[in-house]
Amino acid sequence: MENAKISNLYDLDQTIAKELFEGLTYPWEALAKISDFIKKLGPTLDAERYEQRGENIWVAKSASVAPTAFLNGPLIIDEEAEIRHCAFIRGSAIVGKGSVVGNSTELKNVVIFNSVQVPHYNYVGDSILGYKSHMGAGSITSNVKSDKTLVVVKDKEEKIETGLKKFGAMLGDYVEVGCNSVLNPGTVIGSHTNVYPLSSVRGVVPANSIYKNRNEVVEKA
Repeated sequence: MENAKISNLYDLDQTIAKELFEGLTYPWEALAKISDFIKKLGPTLDAERYEQRGENIWVAKSASVAPTAFLNGPLIIDEEAEIRHCAFIRGSAIVGKGSVVGNSTELKNVVIFNSVQVPHYNYVGDSILGYKSHMGAGSITSNVKSDKTLVVVKDKEEKIETGLKKFGAMLGDYVEVGCNSVLNPGTVIGSHTNVYPLSSVRGVVPANSIYKNRNEVVEKA
């Protein structure tokens, strides 16, 4: 399943979590490792650039964190990131350089690469968002199937059983998700792809595509 491989989705030089993905083939394989990785990496961060703000919470001194934001560890917020009013970071989260976590946005067990924007009323859980990806206002990742069965990633006739009950979405670099879209459990969106507003997305969407609806996914001109 080439479209879902880490090597085809991400520029790993655009995250402080590069080592997290070493030896892995698919990005969801990293989900269970995020918490321990943060606990290992945090104490090694340069004390002149990062400060510890509680148990297993490290925040870059150049980052902007609103006083109304809630931060729970394990957590790393990288340089120049912006955590806005009433953001809710539940833990096991890495927020990349220059990224924006906005008003009433909730994060849980995620890797947010550098320069990502989740700026308005987003829920991002058990997910990985690539470099310069953007989720429009109200768009969310749905990370548990309604029947509570384990998530299977599907790309046309190909299937991979992940063994995971919680699996949101894997967004490649430069993905644009339209407002009020739902990314269903097991969604993988290739780099440079645009998703129309109000979409319900599932399965693997190829890179350089425009997702209009489930039956209309077209290649960018």
